[in-house]
Amino acid sequence: MLEPLIASKFCKSLAISPAVHGIKHGRRCQPGETISVATSNLQALPRSCSPIPRTWWGRMKLLGAVLLAAGLLGTAARGEQPPWPDEPSRTCFFQMLTSVDSEFCRGDLEIIYPELGDVGCTYIPKCHQYRRRISREWGSPRVRYPQAEKSKKYVLVLVDPDAPSRANPRNRFWRHWLVTDIPGADLRTGAIKGHVLTDYVRPTPPPRSGYHRYQLRLYEQPAHEAVALSPEERVSLGAWAMESFVERFQLGSPVASTQFLTKYYED
Repeated sequence: MLEPLIASKFCKSLAISPAVHGIKHGRRCQPGETISVATSNLQALPRSCSPIPRTWWGRMKLLGAVLLAAGLLGTAARGEQPPWPDEPSRTCFFQMLTSVDSEFCRGDLEIIYPELGDVGCTYIPKCHQYRRRISREWGSPRVRYPQAEKSKKYVLVLVDPDAPSRANPRNRFWRHWLVTDIPGADLRTGAIKGHVLTDYVRPTPPPRSGYHRYQLRLYEQPAHEAVALSPEERVSLGAWAMESFVERFQLGSPVASTQFLTKYYED
């Protein structure tokens, strides 16, 4: 099959504008994925990446590849089925958050899941069963903060403010992860270690509840301050008074924050 082969060459050779189809800046093509973008949105190839074959046979092969690619683009533009209609699409689109939700993301805090990479400030796509896998399969993500100071410690909080739904968040904030005493050196590499007060709980939005925000906040932990949950807080994950917790231990404002949105994987 030629189309994935051609696309893989494009993946390696072309630089994609972050604005194209909401693809997040810096995300690399995954093996087997294709790029479905108009050629006018692609930046020019570096000279080293696009040598013109000098032989007649090489030029004929290049011409054939170009004609095939043009035919595929024309088929897609006309809404026709590709030559292999039974094969599922390998194209996956990553949509950035809208302006209102994106304002929460600041400070270059990264939350990294397998295959997806950094999902900060994005919607989790349904393709490749990513929503199901983030809810059912994958464990805790890597969290990376390159600006962390090695000599300091940090507190990491992951909450859902939209429990049970964004329209009726009576159980906000649902606590999904709480780790204290994280060394700054670990945050810089993404391999965090610390004192776990709440084990990681996978994002599990209820059916037909719409998109939920999963918000990651990173606080600088005051020196010699022992941060802990009260007995009442340990009883339940839902309806957690996060603001009172932050105020009680004088954590102040987050040094960095990010979020991603997902919904029930069958919706």
